[in-house]
Amino acid sequence: MKNFRICITTIVMLLCISLSGAYAEEQKAEDPKITGSISTGVFNRYIFRGYEFGSKSAVIQPTVTISYKGFSVTFWGNIDSNEHATQLFTPDRPGRKSFNETDLTLSYTYAIDKLSLTGGYIYYATKYTAETVELFLSASYDIITKPTVTIYRDIASYPGTYINFSLSHSEKVYKDITLDLGTSAGYFAGDDDAFKTESSTGKKYRAFHDGMVKASFTVPITKNVSVQPLVQYCFPLSDKAKRHRYNPNGHLDETFAYGINLTYSL
Repeated sequence: MKNFRICITTIVMLLCISLSGAYAEEQKAEDPKITGSISTGVFNRYIFRGYEFGSKSAVIQPTVTISYKGFSVTFWGNIDSNEHATQLFTPDRPGRKSFNETDLTLSYTYAIDKLSLTGGYIYYATKYTAETVELFLSASYDIITKPTVTIYRDIASYPGTYINFSLSHSEKVYKDITLDLGTSAGYFAGDDDAFKTESSTGKKYRAFHDGMVKASFTVPITKNVSVQPLVQYCFPLSDKAKRHRYNPNGHLDETFAYGINLTYSL
C-alpha cells in the first residue's frame, strides 16, 4: 500500500510538473515580444511635406524602431553628403557633409478589429533651423488600400497643423517579392505671424499643400533582411502651394526622389 501511495504521488507530481511546464510554454507563447527594425536609406534628396531639405547631393537616412505591447520608439536621422541651399533650407555646413537632423518619435497604437489608432510625440532636433515638437494622432483601417488619416500639431517653434491622408497597397509579384504602391495628400495651416503670406503682408498660409505618389519593390534577402528600391514623385496640391513669393516657407515644385532602403527586422 505504501509503495502504491508513493507511485500515485510520483505520478501526480510528474503530471503537475508536466502541466505546469505546458502552461509555462503556453504563457510564454502568448507573451508579447519585443519587435523592431534597423534600416538605412540612401536617396538623391531629402523631401519633407513637399519641401526640399536636401538637394544636389546624396542623403543617408538611418532609422531604428523598437516596439513592445503597442508602444514604439523610433530614431531617425539625416546625413547630407554635400549640403546645398534650397528655398527653405539654409545649410549649417555649406558644401560639406553634415548630420543635420535627428528625430525621436514616441507612440502608442491601440487596435480595435481592423481599426488602428495611434497617438504620439515627435521631437525634431535640427541644425539648420529651430528645434521643435509635434503631437500627432492617426487612424488607419486594414483593408486593401489601408486608408490612413494623421493630424500633426506643432506645439513649439512653428505653431501649425498638418493633416495627411494616405493610401497604400502591397502585392506579391514573384515568390516573396512585393510591389508596394502609395499615395498621400496633405493640408497645412500655419497659426502665427511667421506663416503670413506675401512677405508677411497677407493672410496666414492655409492650403491644400503637397501630394505624393510612390512605388517600390520589397526584395527579401534573408528571413530578416530586405532591400527596397523606390521612386517618389512630389507635387503641389494647390495654386497657393506652388505660387512664388506667396508661402513664406517657399513654393513647392514638382520633384522626383529615388533611392534604396536596406532593412534588418528583429
